[in-house]
Amino acid sequence: MNNKIWLSPPHMGGQEPSLVQAVFDSNWIAPLGPMVDAFEQTLAKQTNAKAVAALNSGTSALHLALILLGIQQNDVVLCQSLTFSASANPIIYQGAEPVFIDSEKDTWNMCPEALESAIKQCQAKGKQPKAIIVVHLYGMPANMQAIKALSDQYGIPLIEDAAEALGSSYRGEACGGLAQFGVLSFNGNKIITTSGGGALVSNNEEAIQQARFLATQARDQAPHYQHSHIGYNYRMSNVLAAIGVGQMQVLNERVQKRRAIFHAYQHAFKDLPGIQFQAEPEGHYSNRWLTCLLIDPAQAGIDTNALRLHLDSLNIESRPLWKPMHLQPVFQQHSYVGGEVAEQLFNQGLCLPSGSSLTNADHERVITAVLEQIKA
Repeated sequence: MNNKIWLSPPHMGGQEPSLVQAVFDSNWIAPLGPMVDAFEQTLAKQTNAKAVAALNSGTSALHLALILLGIQQNDVVLCQSLTFSASANPIIYQGAEPVFIDSEKDTWNMCPEALESAIKQCQAKGKQPKAIIVVHLYGMPANMQAIKALSDQYGIPLIEDAAEALGSSYRGEACGGLAQFGVLSFNGNKIITTSGGGALVSNNEEAIQQARFLATQARDQAPHYQHSHIGYNYRMSNVLAAIGVGQMQVLNERVQKRRAIFHAYQHAFKDLPGIQFQAEPEGHYSNRWLTCLLIDPAQAGIDTNALRLHLDSLNIESRPLWKPMHLQPVFQQHSYVGGEVAEQLFNQGLCLPSGSSLTNADHERVITAVLEQIKA
């Protein structure tokens, strides 16, 4: 049996063991420490932001962003529908009401026209939305100029979910630092990883200080344990931050490798009928975290699920695109604004192995397996 080809496995850069060993040698194992500080500084430089709070997950970062924006029970938060559930779950943590927004065809991300329609619909019902959560799907930056313009026009704070987009940029500006708050993830399948982890990014240094306070159980400055706010255990440990410091040293290499993998797929499948790739519009620079296909079964002669099962039979992992939030059982009672773009993308989309450790031989295995099923 051929070795398993994973979708996006962790890929160490080489310096991580020595950095972790340095943490053990110093006995600075407990949460916080110099590696956390160093990781935050590196992320701030990468995103061109003034401050960063290193946390235990991207979900925690998004939750804290909502708290810092004052999101409360029954508040309306506008959220991209085509995304992972972690983009929407913190809205429910706060007892707020998500309204899901359709995608645009170009970037697959939040559609500005649907967003404005949702804003107007909410206002017509006497509910001013309190936040917008836009996602850079699979590393592709959203149409930030149009979305930020709507955020400014209607006075709605913008949260940038850049969990999949570290190393991506929009019109020359790094993703993660494009909105009032940015969210990063370092889960095991991301372009760099700290095993598990995330970060909250902002140019508002006071807000990040407050985030760090809340993320460390909101302990007041006192010789005894005193708490004036509800706190959370959301901080990243010094050990995991050491892995992150090492991973950041190879971020640019990881982006270049994943982009090369994308272009190799694109070249190999350029003559296949019914195959499309996620576009990269002018001004958008994607880290190509995952290479994703759209398969038109009428032209390709095979649908997404059939190709996925074929790849699985050859020990190759592939995944459908994220199932839109408005189609998820847990969110069925919540509003959705837009057409059928997100649903069509889900029905026709497939993510192929894209990890930066993918060997040339394994890459060829994947390409050959797809070509076996779809004939030019």
